[in-house]
Amino acid sequence: MAALIPTTSWSQQSAPGGAAPETSRWAVGLGASSRQLAYAGVERKNRALPLLYFENRWLRFAGVGAEIKLLNPGFGEAQRVTGGLRVKYEDEGFEADDAPRLAGMDERKASIWGGATATWHNPVAQLSAEWVADLSGHSKGQKLLLQAERRFGWGSVSLTPRVQLQWLDRKYVDYYFGVRADEATLARPAHAGQAAMALEAGVRVDYALTARHAVFLDVSGTRLPGEITLSPLVDRKTTSRAAIGYLYRF
Repeated sequence: MAALIPTTSWSQQSAPGGAAPETSRWAVGLGASSRQLAYAGVERKNRALPLLYFENRWLRFAGVGAEIKLLNPGFGEAQRVTGGLRVKYEDEGFEADDAPRLAGMDERKASIWGGATATWHNPVAQLSAEWVADLSGHSKGQKLLLQAERRFGWGSVSLTPRVQLQWLDRKYVDYYFGVRADEATLARPAHAGQAAMALEAGVRVDYALTARHAVFLDVSGTRLPGEITLSPLVDRKTTSRAAIGYLYRF
């Protein structure tokens, strides 16, 4: 359910407390990811792709997502609220030939999502909320994400654990995990999706090789809700994802 490459890995050098950078920041690199999808019989989805990161006072572009910054008030020296409008691509769905259980199903397509985001930066943790809708119109669904993370740094190494709660509306769940009447078989009965809440936990490790060269590793696991595991297309209760990458900062 997450993006192919975790975009939070890119901004480790952002101004402290979420403050907007004084100058533009650029980075390029290479990343790879491996995802275990929920669908029965579907192999892990492995991808490699070039990475591009750019940020200035008004715009952030990272990997497969971009954000227009609209909100950045500070509260003292240690607290700040940031927010804006976000658009991102998420590589979800399947094709009928991905697994035997999906044979005869219509394709479920990946989508471009767009909406609003806000983050409260404070000394305890970084708390963020994101609402997005399917701009591609494939699922016509909506998602709401709440996340808490905290970064711990030791010299050139940092560790950032996180926990994430994601609400998926009925249209989203029905599109990606439902079985329509004309797709039903004796072994795959018709199924209508319902709104669901998924829980994810993950950790990111960043290592600065030098001032300009850095590598990162991001791993996470998602516990699927009953509204998804009840689908005849699904045969697992958890999914996992790992991403690794190298960045050169200008």
